[in-house]
Amino acid sequence: MKLKSATLRTFSAVHTWTGLVAGFALFVAFYAGAITVFHHDLPAWQSRAVAEQPRQSLDEAQQLLDGVLQRHPEARVHVGMLFPGSEWPQSSAYWQDAKGTWLFATLDDLDGSPKPPQAGLPELLNELHYSLGLPVAGTWLMGIVSLLYGLALLSGVVIHLPKLANNLFALRPGRNLKQFWQDAHNIVGVLSLPMHVMFAITGALLCLLFVLMAALNPLVYGGKLMQAVPAAMDTAPVREATGIETSAGSLAMWRTRSIEVARAQGIHDFEPSYLKLANAGDRNAVVEVTGESSRALGALGSVALDASTGEVLATQLPGRRDANHATLAATYALHFGEYGNALVPWLYFLLGVGGAFLFYSGNLLWIESRRKRRQQAQGRAQVNMARATVGVCIGFCVAVSAAFVAAQAFEALAPARVDAGMRWTCFLAWAACAAWAAVRPPARAAREVLWLAAATTAAIPLAHGLASGLWPWTSAAAGHWGPFWVDAVALAMSLAFASLARASVRRARQGEPNSVWADPSSSFPHSPQ
Repeated sequence: MKLKSATLRTFSAVHTWTGLVAGFALFVAFYAGAITVFHHDLPAWQSRAVAEQPRQSLDEAQQLLDGVLQRHPEARVHVGMLFPGSEWPQSSAYWQDAKGTWLFATLDDLDGSPKPPQAGLPELLNELHYSLGLPVAGTWLMGIVSLLYGLALLSGVVIHLPKLANNLFALRPGRNLKQFWQDAHNIVGVLSLPMHVMFAITGALLCLLFVLMAALNPLVYGGKLMQAVPAAMDTAPVREATGIETSAGSLAMWRTRSIEVARAQGIHDFEPSYLKLANAGDRNAVVEVTGESSRALGALGSVALDASTGEVLATQLPGRRDANHATLAATYALHFGEYGNALVPWLYFLLGVGGAFLFYSGNLLWIESRRKRRQQAQGRAQVNMARATVGVCIGFCVAVSAAFVAAQAFEALAPARVDAGMRWTCFLAWAACAAWAAVRPPARAAREVLWLAAATTAAIPLAHGLASGLWPWTSAAAGHWGPFWVDAVALAMSLAFASLARASVRRARQGEPNSVWADPSSSFPHSPQ
């Protein structure tokens, strides 16, 4: 297959500029997203108390629900609650107060707090992944970035399609570093293309879903979007409160009934995870129980019951969902790897790291392709792009590792300030790295920030061991495999950053002298151009 030169130039320009415009945001999303794959393990790593916490009984969870409904009348309108389980041993309840503020309560804190008990590293990384840490507008921004991401993928396929068979597995190390980075960029991009297409589509859908629904409101929903949302998103039907009080069922009854209903529909391993209760204490009270099951794309399914009688009102279970719920469940599961066996999270982790490399290497290729080969002083655009790549991309890696270290420090010294402490540490470290890279020659900034990334990432298991007493070997001996793998991956990533730092030193000393990555102060001889 051969394309006209003009066509290739057009698609090359589209690929380059969409990649550059969206690349920094996508690096953040992929690097943070790679770590969020293990969000189930992070709370146990952050706090030893969580790792060793006994599972709460269903009776204790019932005491929590009763206490919240008694103390907070506004929670009777709508309250959610986690069932105690393997991921969250201690149950928690959540609702909106009269001002619309979400409150979270546990059995030890029935008054409630705006801070979720499960907040911490998983929540911070999730925010960085889907909104770059920016409130409200960040989610929409990432939706637009996902669309640009899809356009970059399409144009990249068109560019490389004519020579795909010959160059797919070509990796040519040597003096021509541009060719090496080009080969690595192409291999990672092409081999992971199906998953990247999936990430682009599901990312855009998850971030822009409500924007899309609002745009279609006058055409599809006839201006009645808000009335249509519950039916499209929830399982339980909307029923108005009658004002007639009646005795409500119990958590035990709702759990048992939801399992019975799921088994009757062929789901034999349904395990309730959380519930939503509306109109508590009213004759029209409705409870929606959501649980997980294996062997399904989109493991979560829901059963809606009359809260008083246990009568089945509606179901949305795997294999029996309507189009809306099936699409949303599959979108979420595909995007976050919530399906399959234990190998799937590791595959998604590698894809996340590979995706971050894809956008990092794209910036390097743009810099190298515009290098002035016959003069040592390079253009301002190339120098500024190099500084931004180091400060934003590698600086973000430093910031994430610093947040992990700060989480352990604050857990040990000031547990009440752990969330604020790790957030401030993350964003201040990121800003400091970006500022440092902005004033340093790119070659020096690259090796300095990479060595800093190696050091802060190596400090993750060190801080964990000092703060909690759980070192990798003691975690493994105690069977705490989640914390063990967090520490092990941190050590592996530290070695990777150290290898990149050493490579940047070699390139600065021995690489082509007419490059933004060359160190003019080096006394070592450079290779010929």
